[in-house]
Amino acid sequence: MIDRTIFENKLAAYYTLGCKLNFAETSTIGKVLAEQGIRKARSGEKADICVVNTCSVTELADKKCRQAIRRINKQHPGAFIVVTGCYAQLKPEEVSHIEGVDLVLGAEQKFDILLHLDNLQKQTDGGAIIASKIKDIKTFSPSCSSDDRTRHFLKVQDGCDYYCSYCTIPFARGRSRNGSIENIVKQAEEVAAQGGKEIVLTGVNIGDFGKSTGETFLDLIKALDKVEGICRYRISSIEPNLITDEAIEFVARSQRFAPHFHIPLQSGSDEVLKLMKRKYDTALFRHKIEKIKEIMPHAFIGVDVIVGTRGETDKLFAETLSFIESLDISQLHVFSYSERPGTQVLKIEYAVDPKTKHIRSQQLLDISDRKWKNFCSSFIGKEANVLFEHTRKGDLMHGFTENYVKVEAPYNKLVINESCPVVLQDWNEDSTALTVQIKQ
Repeated sequence: MIDRTIFENKLAAYYTLGCKLNFAETSTIGKVLAEQGIRKARSGEKADICVVNTCSVTELADKKCRQAIRRINKQHPGAFIVVTGCYAQLKPEEVSHIEGVDLVLGAEQKFDILLHLDNLQKQTDGGAIIASKIKDIKTFSPSCSSDDRTRHFLKVQDGCDYYCSYCTIPFARGRSRNGSIENIVKQAEEVAAQGGKEIVLTGVNIGDFGKSTGETFLDLIKALDKVEGICRYRISSIEPNLITDEAIEFVARSQRFAPHFHIPLQSGSDEVLKLMKRKYDTALFRHKIEKIKEIMPHAFIGVDVIVGTRGETDKLFAETLSFIESLDISQLHVFSYSERPGTQVLKIEYAVDPKTKHIRSQQLLDISDRKWKNFCSSFIGKEANVLFEHTRKGDLMHGFTENYVKVEAPYNKLVINESCPVVLQDWNEDSTALTVQIKQ
């Protein structure tokens, strides 16, 4: 039985590191506490409870989490600090001994936070750890971000069964599992009822959707496409071997799914892909890009690449450069390989030094910048629909076209959170967005 009186007049602060899935889950944790009368702390207020949702995709991510927790401990002296997320699941002992931490919750426990707050008593000997073994993480917990953004992040899947040689996420998130189409559609309908216009489908491996329920990802997007009130959906990162030609064809003819894809490549060398234990080769990846561009020439395609993984020689990286140059893609997300304890890739002897990783990253970032500017520039003078976001920067507002071209315009509250026809014009002063003329 929860003693609700301990939550009276309490303030909570929330901090999220890492992926969009984490943002969706933090929002759900916030709803759980709000239902007990715990108000979200405003800027400058001292919180009684701080919830930190962590990432652990790289060693740098771990470091950023530690720094954030220490900073939060100073900003909110005396607050009860709860740490959850991937870093908490993978290294609970390490997290529990960071100064100020009172409670470490694993992946299976994060949404049961109320059961574990323990009268909000500060710990003096390190934080209490409540976490399941990875084999026991089986629950799918629905989540959807619901802050004041135009865009909502809807969790449709969790966990991963792939066990790529460089990755620890399956050890932090557990096996692949998902919600039912019926329940996910209900969540989308709730977003629409609240005035939300754009939904991004998130998860760890969303193309694997259906393992828990006997459904498919194609079934899911067909059902969501019928939800009235949502202007557009975006599909977050999806494995190239899991985005079927049928799904691509459906997006091309759908009412609401944007011509926007994010597909992880990780390496443009077949030899490195084998070392990574990825489930596709460059031929399959090229086919998916060409399929998208064949039926949606205007589609935005973002691509993830990891540089400097063990075994990536100069020759193999040169293959990646050549392959990426040859693809009709819009932008790269470049990550430097980070050693993760317990991963299979550590068995490979050849390691890339940090300086070489940096040089390779810069080469790829230069390619990305050129491809992105060429992509956006190709739409100058053309008409598009833009969904302008709530965020205001000075006298300017920003938004995105359906195919993810960022635009900038003088602030006009009448078009915020509305799909608005525009004519795309030239680049703004710092070349970060296209200016637009709003059509009357």
